[in-house]
Amino acid sequence: MINGSKVLDHPIRWAMVGGGKGSQIGYIHRSAALRDNNFQLVAGAFDINPERGMAFAAELGIDPDRCYPDYKTMFEKEAQREDGIEAVSIATPNSVHYEVCKAALEAGIHVVCEKPLCFSTEEGEELVALAKKKNLVVGVTYGYSGHQMIQQARQMIKNGDLGDIRVINMSFAFGGYNYKIEETNAAAKWRFDPKKAGPSFAMADVGTHCLYIIEAMIPDMKIDKVLCSKDAFVEGRELEDNAFTLMRLNGSEHVQEGAKVYCWSSSINCGARHGHVIRVVGSKASIEWDDERPNQMTYEIEGEPVRRLERGAGYLYEEARVEDRIGGGHAEGLFEAWANLYRRFALAIEGMSKGEEEYGDFWYPDVEAGLAGVKWIEKCVESANNGEVWVKY
Repeated sequence: MINGSKVLDHPIRWAMVGGGKGSQIGYIHRSAALRDNNFQLVAGAFDINPERGMAFAAELGIDPDRCYPDYKTMFEKEAQREDGIEAVSIATPNSVHYEVCKAALEAGIHVVCEKPLCFSTEEGEELVALAKKKNLVVGVTYGYSGHQMIQQARQMIKNGDLGDIRVINMSFAFGGYNYKIEETNAAAKWRFDPKKAGPSFAMADVGTHCLYIIEAMIPDMKIDKVLCSKDAFVEGRELEDNAFTLMRLNGSEHVQEGAKVYCWSSSINCGARHGHVIRVVGSKASIEWDDERPNQMTYEIEGEPVRRLERGAGYLYEEARVEDRIGGGHAEGLFEAWANLYRRFALAIEGMSKGEEEYGDFWYPDVEAGLAGVKWIEKCVESANNGEVWVKY
């Protein structure tokens, strides 16, 4: 169980780019990173408006000398300090993720980045190579993967409880964008602008969360082909607000040859708060997880009563129980999931220099996962734009 005890020699000196006042995602980053005293927020360039960003940094109690007008100034000035930053989180609109991440790596700084990591496979491959060359960690905040039941699903699949995986049915289909919300909501407006959001909205914004969760559950999963259909149902949008993706998998130790994955990515599912559900069907049994009920997962064996597995229960695999933050029966939520990921990022940063990991089957959404998400978006867009055809992955 995680109880807040010290796991690092010292808290990692940490900064943020973006995530300023009014940013919901910025608050989640700070709450998660600071929860276990693995990170210490010492600097920041929080806003595209320098005065507003520096004022917000002061509200957070950051030394005024370490409140910066932009990320380039921050990286330059912090490099001149003996106590300069060791890691940075990027919580900006998508269009600058690549340039900030690259600049941080070139400056010798570990990175935690919002997804998508960048806009193209070429950019992603460049970041992968740079991170390896510099011996630096790049974590990507696929925050839902930090829920304890994702780790339980991973262990169940690894240990053969489900048999060979045949079908995966997943969705992240929320409502709320079923009208032109971007006309009155600035936070929504940039998401439909290809220059700022990239080549996709729905698939990049929510579909890649589903993709990474099944990659975490089934680390040896390999996609063979992709077929995608996407639409902008709300008139005037340049990017899709709804997409259906079908994937064919190659066989592996835990996956039957020709297994199929279906993903519904949407922002126009009227009435749905999230609609984020993952169902994995094997030759022996199935599991299903719903992020609106993240502390439970159904486990269904053919011919037997349905089981509901509970977070924190003693019957879970040890690798899942290690991330308990409070006893079973108490509800844990998204902040705890993000904190679990930030704890993994901290351990990865510490382990990068020491060659150590704290517990078995250690993983986190890394730079390779970021690249995988970008490649998936590219292949989906390629399939849809070429008449909804199968595309070799």
